[in-house]
Amino acid sequence: MDSAEQQPEQPQIYLVTPPSFELGQFPGQLARVLDEVEIACVRLDLVSRDEDTLSRAADALREVTHVRDIALVISDHQILAERLGLDGVHLSDSSKSIRTARKALGPDSIVGCFCGASRHEGLSAGEAGADYVCFGPIGSSGLGDGAIAEEDLFQWWSEMIEVPVVAEGGLNLEIVRKIAPFTDFFAVGEEIWREENPVAALKALQGAMG
Repeated sequence: MDSAEQQPEQPQIYLVTPPSFELGQFPGQLARVLDEVEIACVRLDLVSRDEDTLSRAADALREVTHVRDIALVISDHQILAERLGLDGVHLSDSSKSIRTARKALGPDSIVGCFCGASRHEGLSAGEAGADYVCFGPIGSSGLGDGAIAEEDLFQWWSEMIEVPVVAEGGLNLEIVRKIAPFTDFFAVGEEIWREENPVAALKALQGAMG
C-alpha cells in the first residue's frame, strides 16, 4: 500500500435541516450554505408528521438542492420520498425497514439508517442493503437512547466494513478532529442552524475535518 492510499479522504458533509423552519426563509438560507460549502446530501428532518407540511417543505428544498445537483432525502417518510420524487429516505428506526424501503424506492435511491451506538444494528443494516449507516450521538445530544458512539466503533467500522459510515449528534471541533480519520460523512444540523452565521459555523467544523 502506498502512502497516498494510507491517507484517508476528508469526510464529506451531510446536512440535516432544523426540526422546524419557516418555509419563506429557510430555503434561501439553505441555498446560501450550499453555495458556500460543498455538501454531499441534504436530509429533510422535520418533527412534523403532517403530510401537507412535509410535502411543501420537500418541494421547496428540492428546488434548492436539485438545481445544485445535491441529493435530498427525507427522514422515515418512504411513501412521501417516492411520491415527491426525492432521492431517498433516512430511517431512524434501525434496520428493520431497509428492505421494504429498497423494494419501494428501487435500487438507485438512497436508503440510509441510524443505528445509534450499536455495532450489531450497523451490521444488520449493512446486510439488509443500506447505502450508509449512521452512528451517534458522538457527543452530548438528545439522539438515540443516550449511549455515545465512541471513537473505537468508527475505527473498527472503517477498517472492517465497506458500507459508508456517518457520524452524527453533538458535534464540536474537538470531536470532529478525533472522529474524522474514521468516518466517511459528518451529519451536521443543529450545530450550525442555532448559530447566527450558519455558513461560518459549518466552515469551522469543516476546517476540523481535514
